[in-house]
Amino acid sequence: MSTGSPPKRGFSTQAVHAGEDRKKFGDSLTTPIVQTSTFVFHDAKDVHDYTSKAKFRFEYSRYGTPTQRTTEKKLAELDGAQDCLLFASGMSAVTTALLALLSKGQHLVITDDVYKKTLQFCQNDLPRFGIECAITPMGDYKALEKAIQPNTRILFSESPTNPYLNILDMKKFVAIGKKHRLTTIVDATFATPVNQQPLAFGVDIVIHSATKYLGGHNDLLAGAALGKERFVNEVRDFQKTTGGVIDPHCCYLLLRGLKTLSIRVARQNATALTVAKFLEKHPRIKKVYYPGLKSHRDHQIAKAQMRGFGGVVTFDVDGDSATTQKVLENLKLCYVGPSLGGVETLITHPASISYYDMTRDERYAIGITDGLVRLAVGVEDAEDIIADLEQALAAVFKKG
Repeated sequence: MSTGSPPKRGFSTQAVHAGEDRKKFGDSLTTPIVQTSTFVFHDAKDVHDYTSKAKFRFEYSRYGTPTQRTTEKKLAELDGAQDCLLFASGMSAVTTALLALLSKGQHLVITDDVYKKTLQFCQNDLPRFGIECAITPMGDYKALEKAIQPNTRILFSESPTNPYLNILDMKKFVAIGKKHRLTTIVDATFATPVNQQPLAFGVDIVIHSATKYLGGHNDLLAGAALGKERFVNEVRDFQKTTGGVIDPHCCYLLLRGLKTLSIRVARQNATALTVAKFLEKHPRIKKVYYPGLKSHRDHQIAKAQMRGFGGVVTFDVDGDSATTQKVLENLKLCYVGPSLGGVETLITHPASISYYDMTRDERYAIGITDGLVRLAVGVEDAEDIIADLEQALAAVFKKG
């Protein structure tokens, strides 16, 4: 268990060693995959020691495995959390946490720039359980506080957001939460513990889609909820019933990914900033959204509370939807795909992928324009990513 205190060693060192026993089964260097659904008891005393909590041990994989617990301990130390709970996906972490902490007749306030599926869950699904939500504009802290009701229990936000990379002012957010004695939750998937640690600002629970940067290789689905032990235990008890658990092999892959998190994110931070500066000067790009640029609306907030600005760059191509899609079709290095955070660079056109089910007017009302593109850089050389973008833009606009 982590105490939540800052690690004595550097972040990269902790990423490799934190949470893991020095001596492992079979003298293995890496933590083994414990691939079993059931853990056996040796005798009646063994059962009694477990049920009376005199001894910690594992019973059934829905309640955790050794590989899972090691991964949770590592991630807790990296994020400065007392405890961590892993899930089968990022959305499982979001939905389980909210359902565990909210009851019928209660209310939460959420900012409008959070992940689309999170917003849909709060708008469409929570009301079925008698839980209502208020949606307020990202960055409008007066509106956030005004939306609080006597039955409000949670404030939920995200930082950086998807796709415009808006940055939550953690100090203001936490101050409002403490003033009204509310639980504060922040989805910090885009930041990772390398760039930002919301718990250090007083946020109660941090959510990660570990599918993205934490895993880092585009080969797993996982989610995490971290924070104070009492909050995580409450969510853990609920997860035991709902069952959105992670399997041991996925934990092993996540554990492996976490060991290189620091060096991967540092590379992606540097590459994204270089690419953002290139795009900002390109004549066929109308606007670039990246918190590391002075032109970003939340640049000063990002500078004050982040150690790096992330590996995602969003930009608006000077053209309609068809033109923008042609640009993507001409890419030879970057892959067109909806995720982010892995070693391969991915690019997506939100209007035709994530928001295809909306009319143009509906999309534009929430800022999803025809030319909007989200680029998630991998660990390739920045010069090669830029060259690929440059040739793709040239191929389309020369024809035009």
